[in-house]
Amino acid sequence: MVPVDDNWLNATTPADQKKTLRALEMIAIVIPTYRARSSIVSVINRIDNSVGLIVVVDDCCPEGSGEVVKKNCDDERIVVIRHEINQGVGGAFLTGMSEALKRGAEIVVKVDADGQMDPALVPLIVRPIRNHEADYVKGNRFYFISNIGPMPKARIFGNLFLSFLTKLASGYWNIMDPTNGFLAIHASVAKLLRPNKVARRFFFESDMLYHLSLIGAKVMDLPMTSTYGDEVSNLKIGNVILPFLAGNLSNTMKRIVYKYFIRDFSVASLELLLGIPLIAFGFSFGLVSWISHGVAGTLTPLGTIMLSALSFLTGLQLLLAFINYDINTMERSALHPLLGPVARVQGRDHERQEIPG
Repeated sequence: MVPVDDNWLNATTPADQKKTLRALEMIAIVIPTYRARSSIVSVINRIDNSVGLIVVVDDCCPEGSGEVVKKNCDDERIVVIRHEINQGVGGAFLTGMSEALKRGAEIVVKVDADGQMDPALVPLIVRPIRNHEADYVKGNRFYFISNIGPMPKARIFGNLFLSFLTKLASGYWNIMDPTNGFLAIHASVAKLLRPNKVARRFFFESDMLYHLSLIGAKVMDLPMTSTYGDEVSNLKIGNVILPFLAGNLSNTMKRIVYKYFIRDFSVASLELLLGIPLIAFGFSFGLVSWISHGVAGTLTPLGTIMLSALSFLTGLQLLLAFINYDINTMERSALHPLLGPVARVQGRDHERQEIPG
């Protein structure tokens, strides 16, 4: 619930009340823009008065999207930032998020400039964060079956594949549509991220989930629809599939090492240590035996077959048990309600240390 203070109660006009309410809520929208001259103004005009700050980041747009906003939008909430060098959608959002945090935003929302996302959904995407149910909320276009029909087929299959890879890399097994750019994050959680480590281009949304998992943030999906018009996507599947694959595999390895061998060592760690070697041994031993006996023209001994099959199946069972453990240890509670009290306590301790003698 939004707190109400004397300024709001004493406001004499609806405009004053809306202005004070925005200041209390501190919701900021960041709009990265690149080749969005024809749609950016329409997107901004659809943002309602519940938002207190709109940060438009012109990512060295050749069409001058930032200048279009300055000339056609006189909304006092708008701040336009221009990158002299293109940094990608991730780099543009991180710049806008940093600006929003400096200006006191409590929740930062990312809305793309192409018009596919409805700004009317902003109150819905921030609600779980305000209710302390999540630290980070992202859109999910796959929740409703009816949404899939108008979606480009390449995007459907690509997202299914990337969703599974991102589940492995982040440990958020309950999320889908990892490349969805409609997202919201609480300020205290955003401040824990290391922006220089987060991917800057199209891998940004997936990489954010990995970095959120490292700090123990709770992530939720928001069912939504997208509008696909005649806009031209800057994402070329052939150019990003290998970087996405490599990035997710790298993040999977780093997350598992950090979570199960550095931060903690549990039964799941043993399951993984035993499961992978047993699978590798069972498969390779069985394959080599089958080939060698085939070349020699002899039957593979039953004992060899049993040893290979037993090793492989045992390893597979251990690996499935590890995945089940990983699923059941997802974050259940939001992190940000704890960060405020901790920061205040640490701040008081720091002040005591600075008090002389």
